[in-house]
Amino acid sequence: MLELGAVLAALLLGLRLVTGLFGGRGRVYRPGFGRQLYLLFWPLLCLAVGLPFLGSLFVAESLSAYEWALVLLLGSVVVGFSGPALVLHLQYYVRNQHTALVFDPKRNLLEVYEAGQLIPFGKSDLVRVERVTCRSRRMFWSPYTYLRLHLRSGQVLTLTSLLINLDPLTEFLRNTPLERTTRWLCLL
Repeated sequence: MLELGAVLAALLLGLRLVTGLFGGRGRVYRPGFGRQLYLLFWPLLCLAVGLPFLGSLFVAESLSAYEWALVLLLGSVVVGFSGPALVLHLQYYVRNQHTALVFDPKRNLLEVYEAGQLIPFGKSDLVRVERVTCRSRRMFWSPYTYLRLHLRSGQVLTLTSLLINLDPLTEFLRNTPLERTTRWLCLL
């Protein structure tokens, strides 16, 4: 498993190097493989370590009550840490799988595309911006945050951390009314 992780990391680093040499820095953000791997690395690693122990429940012919308790405790820890992150990831992916964000703060550019269609708005069309972050900074689901743009037309655009790190975008929108909310789990 460790060798597979090292090969995958080397492959991603090589691809990043090649695309960085031959392509300009893109300003279009979509739910890409690299961003998803960044968010899912620790939850998947926890599952990869803990689930084989849970498999022993099905393979072992007889386990004592003490062994059952230890395996169930380990299983609840694995699912307790990885489960919320996987649920959030799935929810964010379903929400933003057809979303593309064009963001270039140097050119004062922010565009949101849903299913290939531009949603027209300017900074003056933003009634308020809602930024929801996780209360804890040390859990596997802490990087999952979202930003809701409330437009004058009544439309609400939800941009999740699956697209981009939302801190620069929040800073870009600093002159709009900003509501900061912290939650234990940032469900949409």
